[in-house]
Amino acid sequence: MNPDADERSACCVRPDDACIFEKALMARAAGCARVRRQPIGEREVMLCSHPPARFNCETLLALMRERSTFVLRLPPPGRPLLHAQALRLQCGGLSALATLAAGGPAGREDVAALANGLHQAGSDFTQLPWERLVSEMAAWQPRRRAPAR
Repeated sequence: MNPDADERSACCVRPDDACIFEKALMARAAGCARVRRQPIGEREVMLCSHPPARFNCETLLALMRERSTFVLRLPPPGRPLLHAQALRLQCGGLSALATLAAGGPAGREDVAALANGLHQAGSDFTQLPWERLVSEMAAWQPRRRAPAR
């Protein structure tokens, strides 16, 4: 193994306090009151300012990935997701959870408040209606690009 490979890839490693739903936030499909944007070089990183909220989000995303692996045709755990797969998982999952929490169509939800609300309601994340959530995740479509001028 090349010892220089670790040094070169170190710039691509996410910080420990990076937002779990960063792709959904960057796509503006969701918002979060706990996120802190920090520029690093020419890119911007979303950092979570509240460790318990980050833990709830991490648990939710792990369960979303576990429960939707077959339906969304995701690679096995430990292998990275393609950008489109990560978007469908994060944006579709948050949209489905927001619909479940609100009881109807939802807009741009606060991720930390949504996770905290589900947690405070006494709901164990594993007891959520995952069949319905996964079907909504699979139905999620990214917004269409504007036609070329």
